[in-house]
Amino acid sequence: MTFADKMKNKAAGLKKILVLPEGTEPRTLRASRLILEQGIAAKVILIGNKNSVQTIAKQNSVNLEGIDIVDPELSENRLRYADEYAELRKHKGLTKDEAFNQIIDPLKWGAMMVRLDDAQAMVAGAENSTGKVLVAAFTIIKTKPGTKFASSCFIMSTDKTDMGVEGSFIFSDCATIPDPTAEQLAEIGEAASDSCRIFLDSEPVTAFLSFSTKGSASHPYVDKVTEACTFLQKKRPDILCDGELQLDAAIVPSVGSKKAPNSKVAGMANVLIFPDLQSGNIGYKLVQRLAGAEAYGPVLQGFAKPVSDLSRGCSVEDIVVTSAMTLAQAT
Repeated sequence: MTFADKMKNKAAGLKKILVLPEGTEPRTLRASRLILEQGIAAKVILIGNKNSVQTIAKQNSVNLEGIDIVDPELSENRLRYADEYAELRKHKGLTKDEAFNQIIDPLKWGAMMVRLDDAQAMVAGAENSTGKVLVAAFTIIKTKPGTKFASSCFIMSTDKTDMGVEGSFIFSDCATIPDPTAEQLAEIGEAASDSCRIFLDSEPVTAFLSFSTKGSASHPYVDKVTEACTFLQKKRPDILCDGELQLDAAIVPSVGSKKAPNSKVAGMANVLIFPDLQSGNIGYKLVQRLAGAEAYGPVLQGFAKPVSDLSRGCSVEDIVVTSAMTLAQAT
């Protein structure tokens, strides 16, 4: 069974509600039909003007039977959502009248549905930028208690079944924080470790990566990585982590035993924490393109409730799988 199939099965068993704010986007419409037909969600909600959604669905031969369409301008929940939004943004001086007008934005509306548990997961980004999706998530869904920063991860599925979790790894952060501080890097490690439990159904063995292994080089970049690992060890002693480790020392047992013989992580890592966004983004694409690995994501992590961002170049199947992965996080 592929990773995608595992996520679809897990999501189907949870029977949760999915909201797709981009209700007039053709790929999203086609994906909504498949998500419902495959039982990935108990209910699928599209946001948009009902006539517009129906017209575009007809143009794309999408059957909307069983799919809910919510028009924020006409919804009976508009005042309730606006009041909640005004409360969330009152520190920014947002008035109730302004909130009433702003909440009809589909991304804000979808995020509010998730916040108030009218839906349990949101997926967007097929036609909106990552920045817009993140703003809606940050301002309305918020991060988990005790977490200041949201980040992202990729699930990388390789044919190297003797490594990671039968060949699969969590790579983080590959899409969100360009130059994390030590504190941010620690939170990336924490969130990615939790993602390992959710997506790979395995206990995390988390390596903070660097160009140095256990003092083989000296540089402020290395210091940041070791400091981040120390932060995480103190905050979450339930997470097995170590760093700084070079990539080969982290995942190849023979190398790990030589370079870091006293490490419980070296050679055994299934969660790889990159020191910055450049290395993370380059790293996952190298593994994807040169090693033929399947890359699933980016999955947003660290938010209080499940939300995911899509690439604007995504396929219909990308939306389906991302929706399954997002729903799989719902509790």
